[in-house]
Amino acid sequence: MKIILISIGTRGDVEPFLAIGEILKEKGHRVICAFPDQFRNLVEDSMLEFASLGTKFIEMLDSDVGKAALGGGGSGLKKILAYVRLARNSTEINKQLINKQYEIIESEIPDRIVYNGKAIYPIIWGLKNSGRNILICASPYLHYVKGHTHVVFHSNFGTFFNKLTFSLANFGMAMATKISLKWLNITEKISRKQIKTAMLSNKAIYTISPSVFSRPDYWNENIKVLGYHERDKIVNWHPDKALTDFIGKHNKILFITFGSMLNPEPVEKTKIILEILERNKIPAIINTASGGLSKLENYDTKLIHFVSKIPYDWVFPKMYGVIHHGGSGTTHLAIKYGCASMIIPHVVDQFMWDKIIDKLGVGPKGIRVDKITIKNLEPKILELLNNTSFKKKAEKIASQMGKEDFREELYNSIVE
Repeated sequence: MKIILISIGTRGDVEPFLAIGEILKEKGHRVICAFPDQFRNLVEDSMLEFASLGTKFIEMLDSDVGKAALGGGGSGLKKILAYVRLARNSTEINKQLINKQYEIIESEIPDRIVYNGKAIYPIIWGLKNSGRNILICASPYLHYVKGHTHVVFHSNFGTFFNKLTFSLANFGMAMATKISLKWLNITEKISRKQIKTAMLSNKAIYTISPSVFSRPDYWNENIKVLGYHERDKIVNWHPDKALTDFIGKHNKILFITFGSMLNPEPVEKTKIILEILERNKIPAIINTASGGLSKLENYDTKLIHFVSKIPYDWVFPKMYGVIHHGGSGTTHLAIKYGCASMIIPHVVDQFMWDKIIDKLGVGPKGIRVDKITIKNLEPKILELLNNTSFKKKAEKIASQMGKEDFREELYNSIVE
């Protein structure tokens, strides 16, 4: 088969698709990854074909407006205005994205499309290709779960209003699809009801470990939870001597990262964390990654080691605990390798992962990135390190995850 994978978002959004792509390629299928251009190298590292969705989407997220809206650093009116500006700036970019999706799909004529929730054209394509488009959900609560709102609202308003949030999300997606039809000059009459029916009946696969998020028994058969999947990221990477020496000198190390999440005040956030670590003599590796944290000029080099790029599957098994932004992949990997965890949520699903971590008992409830101070963060970090039950529970769930193997079921769900 020829299978197109479409993922729009940050690196955390494309990683699950790379793992899926490698599984499909091993089975002999031709796989084309349609991602933002910034992820071309990741696709080529996995030896998959690449089709560019352009650079504008990631550039928008990296802009000052994107950082203000999605990365914390403001509240109230300032935050609302940032969201408004981001929405206004995104209109032209969304037009470009939908046209690129259309061009790639219509020129390649795939047998299957595997896509995430930010991709719109696969929904339109699926109206005439029923059963051949598969939605990948790397975050919980995109379909109704008792006691929860839709992931965008990350709360619990009671049964009636919880269900309403899912209806609102479906309505919004249907409206976005209708607008996309106009942008593509598709004149065929397609109603919101048709779109909604197709969306609810399409195959949906949650690439989440059932040890972390169990499938509700009242879900329809077309919705499955088929485990967390990762690609081998150590192939083209080797640690330097300074890193291995640092790890060799310490026994109880924290790994701190905000992954691909940005914020308007990376230096200030790093200073807060460093002061807590240094005062309490806590050894830590700080990952500056995409720029959410910064390497400072003055810090205790015996206690702190900065990195800018490191495979989590190499470093996490050597860590006691992880403090991170709460992306689906980072959350899974921290638990998979038995690390006590704490989330500093930035946006959307990260608030839900924060609650899940707390409920699982693998770490304390975190603090949103724009609210962290030395006063409120220090006791949380000390709790993460000193409450041994977090580490024990993480190791127990890690043992369960180690027994999971959904590769064949995932593969069959896509190609059948």
